Amino acid sequence: MQIAQTLAGFTAGEADILRRAMGKKKKAELDRQKERFINGALKNGIKKDVANFVFTKIEPFAQYGFNKSHAAAYALIAYQTAYLKTYYKEDFIAATMSTELTNTSKLREFVEELKKLNIKIVNPSINESFQDFKAVDGKIFYGLGAIKNVGYEAISNIVNEREKNGKFKSLTDFISRVNSKDINKLQLEGLVKAGVFDEFEKDRNKIMVSIPKIIQNIKIINDEKASHQTNLFNDEESKKKKFDFEPSIAWKSKEVLKEEFKSIGFFLTDHPLNEYDDVLNQLNVKAYNEFYNDNTKEGLVAGTIMSIQEKKSAKGTPYAIVKFSDKNSEFELFLFAEILVTNREILKESETFVLTLQKDNVNTIDIKKRINVRTIIKLDDLINKPYTKVTIELKTNYNIEEIKDLLSAKGETTINLSINNKTKKALYSLGTNRKFDLKHLKALKGKNYVEKIIV
Repeated sequence: MQIAQTLAGFTAGEADILRRAMGKKKKAELDRQKERFINGALKNGIKKDVANFVFTKIEPFAQYGFNKSHAAAYALIAYQTAYLKTYYKEDFIAATMSTELTNTSKLREFVEELKKLNIKIVNPSINESFQDFKAVDGKIFYGLGAIKNVGYEAISNIVNEREKNGKFKSLTDFISRVNSKDINKLQLEGLVKAGVFDEFEKDRNKIMVSIPKIIQNIKIINDEKASHQTNLFNDEESKKKKFDFEPSIAWKSKEVLKEEFKSIGFFLTDHPLNEYDDVLNQLNVKAYNEFYNDNTKEGLVAGTIMSIQEKKSAKGTPYAIVKFSDKNSEFELFLFAEILVTNREILKESETFVLTLQKDNVNTIDIKKRINVRTIIKLDDLINKPYTKVTIELKTNYNIEEIKDLLSAKGETTINLSINNKTKKALYSLGTNRKFDLKHLKALKGKNYVEKIIV
């Protein structure tokens, strides 16, 4: 606005009014300022046609100048970030992830990107990780500051202790060296669920149930240090001594991943679906991307819920946008009123489901296919769901005692045994219904004397 102040004698305040009129593209205000500009220029001995010409150079700036200045800055930043991501991608991504420590959805996107780039991300470790994400030798070490409920300052102090006095040799050593101000029950739970102590004890629940005892020991040691007293943890031998854990029952892999999800916000070390590969193959369950891109109109897809957003339509009808993940990708699906209301109680983050999906557009290329959810059932319920009727076709080398043992439990399934030989086929029906679900199907399919199982 220096031109307006020089030629028209505008005050700083008047020049600012002109600047704001340009920035907000207020044409009426700009026209008023033009008249004032020309009159001011005339008073300063400048010809009217010259003043008009100068203002015609100012006017177009209101249309594109502001955007143009931003575009130049954005272009420079885009060039710089593209260069860094190309030639220093691990360092660049690690630094970018560190700026999003508390943004779980962003971190999840970065982890998916790292998988596509074949960059290894090292699981959280009390001895290897830092408070931020850090790239070392082409790998990215997960930032401890991104673990929920841990706190950046507290974990920074713990990392500084490790860097200053060496790696923690055991859980007992950790207890003896950490400051009680830097660790409480909630923080320790977050670290344990994320697996940062796996190198000391792989059974995470063993540490979880002992957390009150760990916190108590840390406090006692800190109090003794403050009062300059000695304690049994002072010598190196006692630091290596195993911690006396409280009795516990080890988590199953599903529970480990569920607790890890609570702490990190997504699945990092493994995916719940990996445990059920055989079952999903038998059910002909596809990956979402495979189903989306094939020519089938309906199919089964498995996914674990990452997040749920429940909303209402303009008519007040409830619906939900649910983000799922399978082993290959993440995908969003709409659950409309009937499906949502029926299944609301079971729809929880970190739970795994098998969905019956239907495509509206099957053979379109340019039009995005609309995917409808027809049914949704918990994977555990599907695995344990009994079949109504089963026919097991056997070869002549069948082992009847083994079959009797596998089908010994009474249940709801009608079982038929079909035995084939060279000349005839014999069909037998078991007198009482037996228990038969996917576990039984899997067990029998693995037997070399089973020709076929019809369900």
